[in-house]
Amino acid sequence: MEMLVVSLASLLAGFVDSIVGGGGLILVPALFAVFPTTHPATLFGTNKGASVWGTAIATVQYSKRVNLPWQALGPAAAVCFASSLGGAWLVTVISPEYLRKSLPLVLVIVLVYTLAKKQLGRHHAPRFAGSREAWVASAIGAVIGFYDGFFGPGTGSFFVFLLVRLLGYDFLHASAGAKLLNTASNLAAIILFALKGHVWWHFVLVMAIANILGSLAGTHLALKHGTGFVRSVFIVVVSALILKTSYDAFLR
Repeated sequence: MEMLVVSLASLLAGFVDSIVGGGGLILVPALFAVFPTTHPATLFGTNKGASVWGTAIATVQYSKRVNLPWQALGPAAAVCFASSLGGAWLVTVISPEYLRKSLPLVLVIVLVYTLAKKQLGRHHAPRFAGSREAWVASAIGAVIGFYDGFFGPGTGSFFVFLLVRLLGYDFLHASAGAKLLNTASNLAAIILFALKGHVWWHFVLVMAIANILGSLAGTHLALKHGTGFVRSVFIVVVSALILKTSYDAFLR
């Protein structure tokens, strides 16, 4: 029964994550509910071990239909990987608790800005090219990759928002780019958790298959319905993240 519950949660998480990020909003609480006495690091490691497959498959699927600027996103993914390792190491030294209360406010700003700028991310008009695009993308990878390693909630949504806002991508291209960067940050986290023995590989195998199936379905919908659909899902996911992080910060 435990395997069935977490696999279904992984399926849904892969679906949501492949469109706009935020799959951890579903899978992490499910893991904590099913295994309430397990060390949190083990549950986080198991979550990453399953979700990385969905984001990787989504990256491949998007790349077949969306023209990704690999010359910019490739270096950004490498930077993201390194900074995520740094963030994961730092969380073993200091607590990220102070971020818990500020995160809902940051997400509210992201949501309000997106709603106010109705044309934001509707048209793909990259602001930079060549090395400038690579530098800006790498800066995004460095900041959000570090955040993912150190704390994590909303990482995919932050990637999407910043790729739209700073690089001028539409939501579809931003979601595709975010999958690549999120795969890099997830890989870094998995390495750290695995080295410390915090991954349940017997659960990861089944959960990963479910996550991939959800990811394939979500990617299909995103590619079929385009930018407007992805933008709408982004708004819904960020709204849900605001509610979840507010509850965790102030009510739990």
